Formats: sequence, structure tokens, C-alpha cells
Amino acid sequence: MHIVVDHLWDGSPATPAERITLDLRVRAGALELDVDAPFHGDPAPPHPPGSTPGLWNFEVVELFLHAPGDRYLEIELGPHGHWLALQLHGVRNIIDPAVAIAFTATRSEPHRWRGSASIPASALPPGLARWNAHAIHDQGEARRHLSALPAGGARPDFHRPDVTAALDPALLRDLSFKT
Repeated sequence: MHIVVDHLWDGSPATPAERITLDLRVRAGALELDVDAPFHGDPAPPHPPGSTPGLWNFEVVELFLHAPGDRYLEIELGPHGHWLALQLHGVRNIIDPAVAIAFTATRSEPHRWRGSASIPASALPPGLARWNAHAIHDQGEARRHLSALPAGGARPDFHRPDVTAALDPALLRDLSFKT
């Protein structure tokens, strides 16, 4: 499944240089996610690469995977090798702040980065059905919030289960659990 993030949170188009792609596939009982994104040069979090609380305060690409009953998994990936995966039940109600995933990031070009994540099927919410993807970069007044499916509103809010699209049925069929 191929996802493109090319709008700001309010629905206006992002610049072509901000365009991000995410590719999802199932392999060996896990959901694999590949990111191709511009690198904006934001500073890395002051922690070693790995699981990083508060990663949304830095340059990041996010994927939200939704299931019925307001259950969802938020996956955040950063260009410096930092990541965060949270299980939620209800908007912003974290029930597991330490979901383990595998993630690597590389910057092979001066202004782009690529990342690969593997999310175990056991970490996905039962009945997984819908998605949205986002990105954040820059700091202060220059901070930019992007969305594949913009929610609009008075300010950026990525925790919107009402602003999602259906996951590709073929992807869901390939997962090792019943949806």
C-alpha cells in the first residue's frame, strides 16, 4: 500500500520539496513500513536513537492505524533513528507507551532520509481497518504540520479517528490475524 503526505494539516498543498511517501506491506507476520522523506535539518532529540518519548516535538513522520472502538496505534519515525510507538484506546488515551518495533533510518542524500520499520502483528489493534499519516518539521514559527488526509480545524490535531481512510484489503488479508 502506498501513501503520500503532500498537504498541510488545514488542507492547503505542501510544497513539492515536503512530499513524503510511505509504503506498507506484510512480511513474516509483521507490518513493514518504509518512509522516504525530505530531511529538513532539524536537530536530533537529546537521546540516543531508539524509543523516544515526546518525539512529536522533533522532525518526524507519523502513521496512525485505527481499529473499531477507538483503538489505534501511533507510530512515529525520525530521521536520526528515533522512534515511538503508542497503543491508544480513546483519543490521546495511551494504554501502552512502550510498544516495541524495529526501526532504522539513513540519510544518503543531503536533503532526504529513508526509514524502515517492522511492527509485529501482535502490536496492531484488533480489527485494524483505517489509517492516516502525518509529518512535522521545523521549529518555532516556521513549524509545519503535514497530513495525507487533512482534518482542518483551528489548529493541527492528528488524533482524529474521524479523518481516516480504509486500509488496502489486500494488506489486511496478508496479516496473520483476523480483522
